[in-house]
Amino acid sequence: MPELPHDPDAGRRALELDRAHVFRSWSAQGGPAPLAVAGGAGCEVWDHEGRRYLDFSSQLVNTNVGHSHPAVVAAIQEQAAVLATVSPAHTSLVRGEAAAAVARRAPDGMSKVFFTNGGADAVENALRMARLHTGRDTVVSTYRSYHGNTGAAVVATGDWRRIPNRYARGHVHVFGPYLYRTEFWATTPEEEAERALHHLERVIQAEGPETVAAILLETVPGTAGVLVPPPGYLAGVRAVADRYGIVLVLDEVMAGFGRTGHWFALDAFDVRPDLIAFAKGVNSGYVPVGGVVLSDDIAATFEDRVFPGGLTYSGHPLGMASVVATLDAMEREGIVANAARIGSDVLGPGLRALAADHPVVGEVRGLGVFWALELVADHVSREPVAGAVMGRLKAALLERGLMPFVVDNRVHVVPPCVVTDDEVARALAIYDEALTEIEAEGVR
Repeated sequence: MPELPHDPDAGRRALELDRAHVFRSWSAQGGPAPLAVAGGAGCEVWDHEGRRYLDFSSQLVNTNVGHSHPAVVAAIQEQAAVLATVSPAHTSLVRGEAAAAVARRAPDGMSKVFFTNGGADAVENALRMARLHTGRDTVVSTYRSYHGNTGAAVVATGDWRRIPNRYARGHVHVFGPYLYRTEFWATTPEEEAERALHHLERVIQAEGPETVAAILLETVPGTAGVLVPPPGYLAGVRAVADRYGIVLVLDEVMAGFGRTGHWFALDAFDVRPDLIAFAKGVNSGYVPVGGVVLSDDIAATFEDRVFPGGLTYSGHPLGMASVVATLDAMEREGIVANAARIGSDVLGPGLRALAADHPVVGEVRGLGVFWALELVADHVSREPVAGAVMGRLKAALLERGLMPFVVDNRVHVVPPCVVTDDEVARALAIYDEALTEIEAEGVR
């Protein structure tokens, strides 16, 4: 662990500059000041006064190999010294190596990769490919989803962020499975899957199957609540897509590359999509990068036909070097296996024990290092706790040295895939204390 800084002046200066010059995303600009992060290593970050925080947010659920992994940092530095940038019109060895490394982890029959700058434009280009491949226009996605903040991606998104941004055409939304708050009066996972599939197919039929280009789903919806699909649901979606000649796009931007204890989250669900959108997990977000993995069938569409899309930084050498180094480190160090073991043996059981001790926890769900605690004011009505309660909980966690990921009435428990048993134990103790505090103050 490097020597931690103690430079409060630097922290104050960071906040002053942020307030004066930075226009912040998804924020009212006059809102509360953010935490100024000075550095990080492994599963910890620290501020300019030297306070350490266990990072159980993985920032935006992406530091899968932890902060400042030496092999990934070195790969970026070495690549910068050799070839810092190159046009996508040229080729480079590191781009080919990165594409091969991603494709090697993808399902059989998916051997081509189109690189983007991040997750939103990965989704954007996947939808473009689906529309061009099928000659159709409509995209079906779910209300409980987040796909990014570019034109089509944000309209495909189901949550509130699409509403002020509806500038793209041809988008239809459906309800996906979520048994705890079922839209389908289901009482079992099997009923929820069956009824959600019926709902999806009926919407497609009502819209006109011949108009539907793509079904776009997060394999495991992340920001919407770590909604692990019930058995049979994704395989059923694949069957619906096949029945009507629709392209199935799985968004693995958050769920991919170790997060669920698998290389791709789809590996656990007996499904092969036509397109996979990926991004920040592939290199822990060290350098902006994303991409689309194409089925050989869709790639063949553009063998003699120009694909009308591209980005200046597509396959940028620094991003590519970080991808190769990250995937090599994950393989070499058993990081994906660690995420699976932590989820099944340590984190999952620990969170379920918390739920047993704290009435405010309505449901625990997840896998790997991808979990959520859903907090309720009442177990019978399942009324979500108020935003003020979540604000108090977030403050209590930060005060105790844990950086949380808080969304609506949920705490998403999403540490790096390299997290240790001892770090999980520390975090569980902090969650326990913070939940005890807010319950004592009242959860309504």
